[in-house]
Amino acid sequence: MVEPLWTLGEIVSATRGTCFGAGDTPVTGFSIDSRSLRPGEAFVAIRGPNRDGHAFVAAALDQGAACAIVDGTFPPGDEERLVRVGDTLEALNDLGRAARARATDTMVIAITGSAGKTGTKEALKLALQPSGAVHASAKSFNNHWGVPLSLANMPKAVRFGVFEIGMNHAGEIAALTRLVRPHIAIVTTVAPVHLGFFRSVEEIADAKAEIFRGLEPKGSAIINRDSPYYERLKRHALGHGAKIVGFGETQDAEARLMEVELRSDGSKIKADILGETIDYGLGAPGRHLVQNSLAVLAAVKMAGANVTLAARALDGLHAQAGRGARTLIAAAGGRMAIIDESYNANPASMRAALAALGLTPRSEFSRRVAVLGDMLELGPEGPKLHQELAEVVDGAGVDVVFACGELMGSLFEALPADRRGAYTKTAEELAPKLVGAVGPGDAIMVKGSLGSRMAPLVEALKRRFGTEAASA
Repeated sequence: MVEPLWTLGEIVSATRGTCFGAGDTPVTGFSIDSRSLRPGEAFVAIRGPNRDGHAFVAAALDQGAACAIVDGTFPPGDEERLVRVGDTLEALNDLGRAARARATDTMVIAITGSAGKTGTKEALKLALQPSGAVHASAKSFNNHWGVPLSLANMPKAVRFGVFEIGMNHAGEIAALTRLVRPHIAIVTTVAPVHLGFFRSVEEIADAKAEIFRGLEPKGSAIINRDSPYYERLKRHALGHGAKIVGFGETQDAEARLMEVELRSDGSKIKADILGETIDYGLGAPGRHLVQNSLAVLAAVKMAGANVTLAARALDGLHAQAGRGARTLIAAAGGRMAIIDESYNANPASMRAALAALGLTPRSEFSRRVAVLGDMLELGPEGPKLHQELAEVVDGAGVDVVFACGELMGSLFEALPADRRGAYTKTAEELAPKLVGAVGPGDAIMVKGSLGSRMAPLVEALKRRFGTEAASA
């Protein structure tokens, strides 16, 4: 019989809660969404800004939840399956702490940065798997509920734990890294993101550096050596007793890019990883992925895993939906490519996505089409940061831009007339103009902040042209 992830008694003990159920009742994991909850899991009723999880407790129990963690004021019900606590979010944090405390033989790695967190987390998960069992954050579970939920779902005996940590405001990473207590902390990059909440990029760098506050004694900090904020991050890390490892193209980087061949379907790389020369491939395109792969392999080596097997595994790296996934369509009259970057956007990730679009070979696709929505939370600098993308569009050889949103209007106006496809205030208004203007021979990249609602544009393209060929 497989050992359960938790027992009801362990949950009650960790949360200082009360329950009348049998203490040896097995619990296979935790969920905060009754729609995706699986039988045997515990449902945690979180009170969010838009809805209260307590309204879904009955549905969770009907779906076979082993128990539901609720506030003490929740009305009487199935008391053998109700774990009553003072506050459900704090209970989730308690479960995360307990899970981390019992992971005494697990090497824990945490990742933050203005861009590339989720992709780096997925690459690291893939790279570590040949060396042992890996538990990693699901999706982009990197906030005040996602991090403790990911910790709580970590098995008792796993060799590696990989966690993504994000933020919108100062102080958020500090609280989360103290839950995760990483042995290794990675900062992918620092860029003008969330400027609506910060006065400068330097303040963003300081907020990202909070990840070092949770480092275990003699922990390691892996920092982008090419970043203008490297020295600032390094000072923070040294202040917390970290060993510093820089990654990038500069000669001083401990994980250094030596040679790279960038292609539309991936990259071929030669790198010096802490004194060991490694040749490897990436199965997804983009120089930003090449950069972050250096941090991945440095973390693998510092975690005591097999770097050779890790590098070989990275050839199987593929972009995820919303984060660069490519769908090739065998349309009448020629092939099309839809590049789905719709999950989110900021100036750093937008530049990286446009550069990756620029790798599309003219021999396969005659036009490079960028479909761009607003990058949000940039504060007063928003219009300027959008307008500056005109140079990036030009450098990537983008033939035509379709844009939507108040801020993207600044970019659209900065483009020469022959590169203006169409502009609308919303993505919904843009859809018919877009699908009527593209066709065979086009490589179409769709990107914008989550609030810009760009994902429906990807679906509109797929409905119009089909998905006869598999995603690439």
